[in-house]
Amino acid sequence: MKKTLLFTIICIGFLANCKKERAPNTPPPAPPPASFVLQRVSTGNQSGTNFSNLPMTPRLQFWFNAPVDKTTAAAAIAFSGDAGAAVNFALAFLQGDSSFTIQPSQPLFGLTAYEISISRLLKSAAGALLTSAATVTLKTGIDSTDKFPRITDDALLTLVQRQTFTYFWDFAHPNSGMARERNTSGDLVTTGGTGFGIMGIVTGIHRGFISRQQGLDRTARIVNFLTTQAPRFKGAFPHWINGNTGAVIPFSANDNGADLVETSLLAMGLITARQYFDGADAAEVALRNSINAIVNGIEWNWFRKGNEQVLYWHWSPDKGWAMNLKIGGWNECLITYVLAAASSNFGISDTVYHKGYARDGAMGNGKTFYNTRLPLGPDFGGPLFLSHYSFMGINPNGLNDQYANYWTQQVAHSTINFEYCKANPRAQQGYSAACWGLTASDIPGGYTASSPANDV
Repeated sequence: MKKTLLFTIICIGFLANCKKERAPNTPPPAPPPASFVLQRVSTGNQSGTNFSNLPMTPRLQFWFNAPVDKTTAAAAIAFSGDAGAAVNFALAFLQGDSSFTIQPSQPLFGLTAYEISISRLLKSAAGALLTSAATVTLKTGIDSTDKFPRITDDALLTLVQRQTFTYFWDFAHPNSGMARERNTSGDLVTTGGTGFGIMGIVTGIHRGFISRQQGLDRTARIVNFLTTQAPRFKGAFPHWINGNTGAVIPFSANDNGADLVETSLLAMGLITARQYFDGADAAEVALRNSINAIVNGIEWNWFRKGNEQVLYWHWSPDKGWAMNLKIGGWNECLITYVLAAASSNFGISDTVYHKGYARDGAMGNGKTFYNTRLPLGPDFGGPLFLSHYSFMGINPNGLNDQYANYWTQQVAHSTINFEYCKANPRAQQGYSAACWGLTASDIPGGYTASSPANDV
């Protein structure tokens, strides 16, 4: 009897369970959410995840394959700048919530990198998590909005000249008056830079930034230091000098003596001062005599290293010709050969110029870059200082030889540099027709001679 009752209860429970599972009014369980994917990011005419040259208030649009759960957006989206600083932004939903735009609430800084990240906390309206997190990098272009009062072109030229002059005047070494390599260089002064600084003094007088007497006194201090304290090797100066003691500061392990190119840049400045301070008073006469003694004492032909048909860059008493660097063109060293050829005491022949600097014509180029034919030098022209240094003192207008018209060379070099930066083939940040000009400079991490062929 008990067995029959237990069997009956089990059967009734089984039948009841079967009826419960098959109840016609119970809905089936919900399927798992479909995948949720970021399909595209765009701004302006750019699409991708890496944007450059953006305006200061860019508007980026994000497209998804399904509507977004708007309540999850705030926790999932981060907009950051340098060092992770948060950027406030406006978020607007479009396309039935399957797209949204992000725009900074305040203008961004120019020429600065930013990042927008979207984590997997973002969900679709159906509850699906974002399949994979996304990171979008954006770099702003130049901020061309006015930040200073508008001034005329003449006033701008004056301002640029004054600020350039101010570096050489205010940051000159207090003892020697010579130019420091950088404004952080302490007692280290530079020979070629001092040549440029002397030219800056002449310009400062001419533009009324200082008086003629102030400029004369400073130039006389420099020349006196060069005459009485600075070391010379066959009349040539080292690249770097201690502005207090006059001792050589080696530029490198084997470069602790004469640097003929730096000396020529110094001589160019000294000759400029000699021609400018042309007064009959005793101070200006004495200055001219001291400059003549320095310039006329440079033994240019010694640097032919045993009468070779080329000039060498370096020599020192203990290292000799260990640097073994021939001065050949096309580069910034034209002034070295011009001054050497002009020397009345230690001159070189035209053969040394043709075989040494021009390398029997091998300094020529003749190729076309950005629709501009380049007469001389490396492809794309090299850094712009190759055209700056010598022509601080040499006028290229009307200057010709069998290798080039030097005004044409100058224009071609600058034009190619400009067109390269405007085309910006490497998508470098900020390059444009309004921001161009690659040359030697300090950059993050060190120093380099920037050019279209060395664009870092």
